[in-house]
Amino acid sequence: MVAVKREIGTSSSSSGRSLMRSCLDAACGCQIDSSEYLEYDYTYKEARHGKPQPLPRIRAPGEHYIDTHNDDPWSFSFGTGEEKGIWMNSGDQAGSIMATLVWLLMTYSAVTVTLLTVTEGIHPVLGMIYTLLCAMALACHAKTSLTDPGSVPRAAVPQEEQRRESPSHSMCGQCQTFKPPMSHHCRICNRCVSRMDHHCPWMNNCVGAANLKHFILFLIYTWTCAAYSLVLFGWNYFFCADEDCTFHVVVIHLVRAMTFLCIGAFLFTSSMLMNVTYGLMTGIGTIDRLKKKATNTMSQSDEEPIALKDVFGIAGFHTWPFPIDPVFDDYDRVMGYSTPQRLVREQQFMEQAAGVCMPVGQQGAGGGLPSSKWNDSHPL
Repeated sequence: MVAVKREIGTSSSSSGRSLMRSCLDAACGCQIDSSEYLEYDYTYKEARHGKPQPLPRIRAPGEHYIDTHNDDPWSFSFGTGEEKGIWMNSGDQAGSIMATLVWLLMTYSAVTVTLLTVTEGIHPVLGMIYTLLCAMALACHAKTSLTDPGSVPRAAVPQEEQRRESPSHSMCGQCQTFKPPMSHHCRICNRCVSRMDHHCPWMNNCVGAANLKHFILFLIYTWTCAAYSLVLFGWNYFFCADEDCTFHVVVIHLVRAMTFLCIGAFLFTSSMLMNVTYGLMTGIGTIDRLKKKATNTMSQSDEEPIALKDVFGIAGFHTWPFPIDPVFDDYDRVMGYSTPQRLVREQQFMEQAAGVCMPVGQQGAGGGLPSSKWNDSHPL
């Protein structure tokens, strides 16, 4: 389910919007509450209910509605193909080994801290905090690995703004489909990925527009785990002066190995966080930045910074720390493409709303549906 932000029309069509809204109010004989949930049920059966589905109120600019139609495949199959129901990259053996290694190392660190708690080397509350951080990091890792990073479907078409700006558009020579701006073809996943940053072997997946949030959360939680454990070990090494805080003789060997592990994880995640932050501030992904540096065209970049709502969504700040899929205000804009199926659903809905109110002679002659950016749904 994605939230899609759509403006009803331009400022010149404000009179048409007002007329359409007044007609709908007159047709239903009621004043619709402005806080009504803006959702159109595409599964509504007129034969079952005996009457047409009531139309939602016309959306004002800046409002949202929920597109509940699911275009994804329902098959219980794993892979990166468009027909696969569950996204999983199983063709890269090195990536599978590295992703498994992440789980083994994180589990090792959690077991080590748990043993410190059992042997009374640290307070149980401190051990619980570290275990919780490890669990969140692993959950984010799993979500990043098993989430479609933003693969471009075969039915993808340019947005209306893209068609107006340029009469020609890029095509992927491998996928033979429309290639949105900032997208790249991954030879490992064998798919074009929207706003692709890079293919991460530690995730065994690409990092793109759809899973960038989970990747950032994984880096943050892993960085926090490394810093937290180093503080615990450092405090014990420099400030422990009695037997109550001394580590057990067996566990201390695990702590020494974990210390080197945490130092490496801290440095690596710090560099990756700086890399991701730079990409958000400049709007240039890792692949694009390397290409621009190779051609010495960094000074000619005109990309816009990536807004946090295009990474973490608009569902609320309380959803940001958790590895749940973001809800974007304009899914097509974030992904850089649209699909004929989505455009047809929106066009049919708006034409039905306009047909209730407008005289037959005015429909299609400028007096019906105001000019909007999703009316043209012709494929490439």
